[in-house]
Amino acid sequence: MKDQLYKVGQEIKQKICEISDFMYHNPELGNQEYKAAEKLEQFLKAHGFEVAHAPLGIETAFHAIFDSGKPGKEVAFLCEYDALPEIGHACGHNMIGAMSVGAGVALSKVLEQTGGKIHVFGTPAEETNGAKVAMSEEGLFNGITAAMMIHPSSETRESGASSAMEALQFAYSGLTAHAAGCPEEGINALNAVIQLFNGIDALRQHVTPDVRMHGVIAKGGVAANIVPDEGVAQFYIRAATKETLALVKEKVLNIANGAALMTGATLEVSNYELSYDDLKTNAPLMEAYNKNLRLLGITDGLPPSKGAGSSDIGNVSNVLPTIHPYISISETPLIGHTREFADATVTPIAHERLLIGALTLAYTGLDVLEGLAL
Repeated sequence: MKDQLYKVGQEIKQKICEISDFMYHNPELGNQEYKAAEKLEQFLKAHGFEVAHAPLGIETAFHAIFDSGKPGKEVAFLCEYDALPEIGHACGHNMIGAMSVGAGVALSKVLEQTGGKIHVFGTPAEETNGAKVAMSEEGLFNGITAAMMIHPSSETRESGASSAMEALQFAYSGLTAHAAGCPEEGINALNAVIQLFNGIDALRQHVTPDVRMHGVIAKGGVAANIVPDEGVAQFYIRAATKETLALVKEKVLNIANGAALMTGATLEVSNYELSYDDLKTNAPLMEAYNKNLRLLGITDGLPPSKGAGSSDIGNVSNVLPTIHPYISISETPLIGHTREFADATVTPIAHERLLIGALTLAYTGLDVLEGLAL
């Protein structure tokens, strides 16, 4: 059946490359990916998928199903398609979406023989408010045997781990006053923010190497001669596991409350984006994927990296077996989140790797359906 999948891949290659290139030329930010979602949904519908638009009320999400009508296992391919501000598809999500729909369509052509179901999820806003979080929490992945996607990169690497992450906002409220005439009448919210940064900087000496804490001042006053009554800081706090993250978060909250006490300001803490779980790669599924990648001619794959980034696929991996490997799209080094990376997604080598990625996903999905991968 893999020969049959390979043949289908050749037939749809031009179309999935067109879809990827379309998204490159029409980049849309998270939760604004209307054109991308429509393009992906149209392709799936044209190949017999039943598509539910906007599950959970997420306007640019979708859930497509191809049902064999026979009992069997269920495979999910995950699409991402949000771009970055100003630099477009500098994380290659245009390719991710195209690979996953290509895999779903290819695998659907043999589903009559295997039984089971294929799911293709459109998951917006991975860079900010990842839809996979809500999808995981609300049970959209319940009953599915395995989930997978591939991320373009400068290197071909196995799926590894990603950090758990909390996006915390610290909003301090103070009291305005004339900064020269009567500063004693004011409560400086900006001072509270500065003390928060100082405290977190001191905490860096006493956390494990996997922890990352980085933030910005979103609001810090409007004029130098007015005591600022509003100060807002936004931080990403990351750690290798949810358990470590919880411990670090408690320490950061203590620092934040201390900054309020030191300055007399009041504090409100909130999540300004959704929190991501750490990625737990499924080893048997990854092994099956590696075999299929070699079968398709890529033999230079590297072991997992020790990246400290975060992704909402971590939430999926805490619900069902999941992989998130990387595929090289360039013969020269690339840096993610750059315009050069975005441009690399529409080159001839990227188009070749797009097809290989889609086929590797489809082959691995077939292994799952046939009970050979898990």
